[in-house]
Amino acid sequence: MANERKDPKNPSPLTADFSEQEKKELEQASYLAQALPYIKKYSGQTLVVKYGGNAMVNEELKRCVLQDIVLLSQIGIRVVLVHGGGPEISSTLSRMQIESHFVDGLRVTDEESMEVVQMVLCGKVNKDLVNRIHTLGGRAIGLSGIDGHMLVCKPVRQELGLVGQITKVNTEPVLDVLKAGYIPVISTVGCDSRGASYNINADTVASQLAGALRAYAMISMTDIRGILRDTSDPSSLIPEIQVSEVPQYFKEGIIKGGMIPKIECCVEAIRRGVKHCVIIDGRVPHSLLLEILSDRGYGTMFR
Repeated sequence: MANERKDPKNPSPLTADFSEQEKKELEQASYLAQALPYIKKYSGQTLVVKYGGNAMVNEELKRCVLQDIVLLSQIGIRVVLVHGGGPEISSTLSRMQIESHFVDGLRVTDEESMEVVQMVLCGKVNKDLVNRIHTLGGRAIGLSGIDGHMLVCKPVRQELGLVGQITKVNTEPVLDVLKAGYIPVISTVGCDSRGASYNINADTVASQLAGALRAYAMISMTDIRGILRDTSDPSSLIPEIQVSEVPQYFKEGIIKGGMIPKIECCVEAIRRGVKHCVIIDGRVPHSLLLEILSDRGYGTMFR
């Protein structure tokens, strides 16, 4: 997450006579050297990562993301992993012959669907991620927003059923897990004061949790490269956006459709005190490390 977001430097002419293997090894050494100031910068800081999209369903990408999470944790960054699981939920509902309905990108969740959401997110997806982190050498504990009433909710609106709007964040369970040296892996299910469970949008959870934890940064992994001026031109990536500029991007139609709620969550996190929020392409192997520990920004940063 560089202060000056730039493309990698051109290779030195001194390496022109090196073999391809030697060039590869030199490139790896260069990345390690670049990483040192960022390791010093982020060590001891809290980083909230929202994990979703194709990076959750592609096995190779899943391994890359979790390797990055483990490495960042082992160099002293307090990583909090917030995950969704929409495809898994849809697949399970389909197998149970329960039809899925969406309004404004949010899953309409009745009591029957909520049981499936809680089972899939808190049970299957969450525990699978925890298990994988341990097999990669990390230490993780799975939580949901119900644990310790971490995420207290009320209904977003009646037509969506048990879709929650967060009214209170209790950070104690997360802080306790971090203090014990584990990575908190958080599934996006919350509850109300009467104990009813709610399905919550993962971007919303990441944003509000990052603010409540006074996180240094939040990263949202998506299935796009970042914010593009022209969606048909990958080279038109906008590397950095000031929060004050966001309304103009809305007006120009550069930020639209499914990106609107993601951007609104980034803006909300910034307003809650998070210094940087970045949208990166989770389809790129190790994009998380490239964003955090290199001279190259790998998405769109909001300040």
